Amino acid sequence: MAEPRSCPYFHRTVEKRDGSSLLIKQCTSGDVGCVVWDAAIVISKYLETDCFYRNGEHIFLNKSVVEIGSGTGIVGIMAATLGANVTVTDLEELQDLLTRNIEENKHLITGSIEAKVLKWGEKKASGLGCPDYVLMADCIYYEESLEPLIETLKELVGPETCIICCYEERTMGINPQIQEAFFEILKLHFDVEKIPIEKHDEEYRSEDIHIFHMWKR
Repeated sequence: MAEPRSCPYFHRTVEKRDGSSLLIKQCTSGDVGCVVWDAAIVISKYLETDCFYRNGEHIFLNKSVVEIGSGTGIVGIMAATLGANVTVTDLEELQDLLTRNIEENKHLITGSIEAKVLKWGEKKASGLGCPDYVLMADCIYYEESLEPLIETLKELVGPETCIICCYEERTMGINPQIQEAFFEILKLHFDVEKIPIEKHDEEYRSEDIHIFHMWKR
């Protein structure tokens, strides 16, 4: 796996609802975590839709949020700009990229944000507390990672935690089987609600990108 710190960067800009913009560094080469994927943008913009506001305030305000498989950190950073207290997590080799992107956007953050190492399947998720929300975007891609991912979710969340999951449906190779296997295992432990595309952001949506809310049984 190539280390992000050794490769050149370029920026992806994502305009927020208030007219400001997130500026996210991504690598020109490297593993999947180095890239801003479309699903990450879709879920980030979904977090800004009206369904997340109550009496003019975002429901993330002062809430604890953990993003898993953060990669560039765009989703967690968006949550932090909406008032959440966020922990973005990924492997050790992605911490430099996460830290750089947090620093790049710190002027927009109204909650708080920090980066931590988390490898799925290891008994470390409990150290992250029991967050109000867990965010994950495009984490369903390796067959061998499915059970460790679900074990991490089971360890991390409590009965009141809402998991917001977004992924892009891919039809090449064994991707359909991997996605099907993930939800088969997931539904043994979690209740799953698919969010209709009409509730996604009007501009940032796609028939191939799906959003789910999930709760531990």
